[in-house]
Amino acid sequence: MTALLDFVTPPLGLAPHTKFRLEPIGGADGLFSLGAIADDGLRLYVVDPQTVVADYSPILTDEHVDSLGLTAPDDALLLVVASHTDEGVHVNLLAPIVANKQTGATAQVILEGQDYPLRARLS
Repeated sequence: MTALLDFVTPPLGLAPHTKFRLEPIGGADGLFSLGAIADDGLRLYVVDPQTVVADYSPILTDEHVDSLGLTAPDDALLLVVASHTDEGVHVNLLAPIVANKQTGATAQVILEGQDYPLRARLS
């Protein structure tokens, strides 16, 4: 699945970019490259959290839902940013990326009041 994502505001640390291409990484189920369309060298790796964290089920606010035009839970594509360090691979569960599968409208949201870590180490 390759998709064009249009962030309603630039993702954290990636301003001024708002248009990104989401592409699957071959041989790695649930892993994607998220690259800025205007800058070929700007890329993040994101993962479908259901492939790595079984009990992850964040709750979006009405503001998040409205800003993305989501009308049903199945309309949302949920991804988390992955990073690799000397200590291993971590995912950011506190600030997931949420995209409307129908329109491509996307946002990186902060899950206030939910007890998810900024850096969850994958085993």
